[in-house]
Amino acid sequence: MSEVIGTELISLDYASRLQTLLQHGVGLWDVVAEAHRAGSLDSNIRNRDDNDLHGLLERFPNIAVIGFNGGTAAKLGMKILGERASRFQIIELPSSSPAYTLPYAAKLQQWQLLRQVLPAAR
Repeated sequence: MSEVIGTELISLDYASRLQTLLQHGVGLWDVVAEAHRAGSLDSNIRNRDDNDLHGLLERFPNIAVIGFNGGTAAKLGMKILGERASRFQIIELPSSSPAYTLPYAAKLQQWQLLRQVLPAAR
């Protein structure tokens, strides 16, 4: 995200990272609230509880674009959204996880598509 928004985030504490992202029109939301998972692979997710995505979208009606970080988030998020997904521009991004072995440059190229939809980048 640092390269997408043009602002270095890594050295910031977590709260400052979130504030900086918000200033650039980016909010973070986990599709999964909690789950049991042995290891770090999404395929090992069991007994998950999803976050209230519909409630988030009701609280923030100006959200127009939803970017999903990885295939699992996209699959689960789209299932939660159902027909409501058609109201949003949906961007399925490659997972930022190091476990997803697509080269960084290829991931970055796709992630930089977000620049086209961020209000601060226009």
